[in-house]
Amino acid sequence: MALVDLVMPKLGESIMEATILKWHKQPGDTVAQDETVLEIATDKVDSEVPSTAAGVIEQLLFNVNDVVPIGTVIAKIRTSSADSIPSAPAAPAPTMATAPVMQVATAMPSATPSITNGSTGRFYSPLVLNIATSEGIGLTELETIPGTGNEGRVTKKDILEYVSKRKSGIIQTQPVASHSVVQQEVVIPLAKIEPAPSAPLPVNYSGNVEIIEMDRMRKLIAEHMVRSKQTSPHVTSFTEADVTNLVLWRDRVKKEFEKRESTKITYTPLFIEAIVRCIKKFPLINCSLDGTNIIVKKDINIGMATALPSGNLIVPVIKNADQYNMVGLAKQVNQLADAARQGKLKVDDTQGGTFTLTNVGTFGSLMGTPIINQPQVAILAVGAIKKRPVVVETPAGDSIAIRHMMYLSMSYDHRIVDGSLGATFLTAVAKELESFDPDRQL
Repeated sequence: MALVDLVMPKLGESIMEATILKWHKQPGDTVAQDETVLEIATDKVDSEVPSTAAGVIEQLLFNVNDVVPIGTVIAKIRTSSADSIPSAPAAPAPTMATAPVMQVATAMPSATPSITNGSTGRFYSPLVLNIATSEGIGLTELETIPGTGNEGRVTKKDILEYVSKRKSGIIQTQPVASHSVVQQEVVIPLAKIEPAPSAPLPVNYSGNVEIIEMDRMRKLIAEHMVRSKQTSPHVTSFTEADVTNLVLWRDRVKKEFEKRESTKITYTPLFIEAIVRCIKKFPLINCSLDGTNIIVKKDINIGMATALPSGNLIVPVIKNADQYNMVGLAKQVNQLADAARQGKLKVDDTQGGTFTLTNVGTFGSLMGTPIINQPQVAILAVGAIKKRPVVVETPAGDSIAIRHMMYLSMSYDHRIVDGSLGATFLTAVAKELESFDPDRQL
């Protein structure tokens, strides 16, 4: 007999922890190798964690809703093999992407990579640093927060509790004199502050109302959108494109395309193709910011906002979109969209995006002002395609004709993308769509 450790698997480069949603097995239950033991949620997707050995569940080390660092032992399995060895992190079988509500934090194992540190030598995870930045907490103040993690590290639970007390007045900060121009913040002792009420006062809503609590994914979307607005100064540019040639070409080939390739040709791969070509001309659109450093991405990974049956949105990513032809793009778009709607996206399917496309025209909107998908610096929205009378310029003179017209809008981070670059890139995409070859062969 031997005990095998089941550990929280690594779910992506930027994911440091996951929330336990449900245990499928309890102590004493028999489990087969690769059989699902529990469901977990990250800030990207939900996943099922399979057993790495066959045996009997000996012990569950965490409860539902506990937030567990990657690499932590979460359960022990008693096997019949005497030569069993501790298991390595197993690749999860993913399910639909939803947004976890982080409630409990545990100690970060020493194997977890350290991201950054303050003057005291204490390390902080990217998640903690992002929360601190969005709440206006400087490094000096951050280092005053007691940490419950390994070696006194500040966990997400620690900083969220601190922020809550800070907002309610239990903890206050005030600037103090310093030899540098940067203000330092100090924490006023708790004994000097009146304690806040133990529970918030109930809110009364007038009229006939229904109160619906956000699901986990909607909470995450809300946090992500607010954080994006706080991080990036948004500017949105608009243009329109005559996509008549593109529309007529698709109408002509879509039946043949579906019969030959066993997949549909939608407008999305045509838009992505145009975006990719323009990113190659203007690579600064395909970047992110790290402080004062501009990180230009050589890979072109296009995220496409996809509506889920719940009404929430998720953004699966086509990796290396510039390496696909039209058929390849169409298949990638359809596979990811189907996986999203069926709840079968993998963790990796939503990571690594460098630029995002959202089609607000799907729901009838003519145009939109999309919010940047951090840490990207731009997002492009396409509106509904409508027939309109427009002036057509020809060598023989101007005329009025009925054309298929579409508005495009792009929001961009004004810290790095100026109006000239943003407008030029957007105009270039419109021109790519307008110059689509109506005689193009499949």
